[in-house]
Amino acid sequence: MLSITPGSHRGLLVPLFIMSLVPAGEASAQDRLLNATGLDCAFSTISTGGWADSEAGAEVAPSTLSLRFEEIDTDGASAEIVGPYGASQIIVRQTGDYLHLVQMFTVGPLYSTTVIDRETKDGRFMAVHTRHEYTDTQLIGFTSRPEQYYGDCAIEP
Repeated sequence: MLSITPGSHRGLLVPLFIMSLVPAGEASAQDRLLNATGLDCAFSTISTGGWADSEAGAEVAPSTLSLRFEEIDTDGASAEIVGPYGASQIIVRQTGDYLHLVQMFTVGPLYSTTVIDRETKDGRFMAVHTRHEYTDTQLIGFTSRPEQYYGDCAIEP
C-alpha cells in the first residue's frame, strides 16, 4: 500500500489514466456540433412575453416553427438562415457545449438560436430560439412581442 503524507509527494510521479466516454470511432456531441455545416430545427413550444398593466408576464402555447441553417462555418463565424424570403447571413459561435447562431436585423430586432450538445431523440439536439422584438400592433403570424421557442435540431452533414 502506498501512503502519501503531506509534503512527501514531491518528486513522486503518479500515472494518470483517462478513459474516454465516447466509443472509438464516434464523435462526441460537442464535436458533432463543431463540425456541423447544416441544421434543421423544429420548435414545438413557444413562450410569448408581454406587459399588462406594467407587469411582465408570459404565455406558453404549442408551436410549429421550423428553421434551417446552412453553410455553417464555426471557424469563419458565419452561416446562412434560410427563410421564406431567402437566405440571410448570420453570426455563429461555438462556446463549449453550445452552438450559437445570431441574426441581427437592420430595423432593430435580434433573433438567436442556441443548440445544446444534449440529445433529445433520434440524434437530435436540444435547442432554444429567441426573438427580441416588440411592436405596438399585434398581427397574427408575425412576431410582435418577445418570443422564446423550445425544440430540437438535427445536424446535417
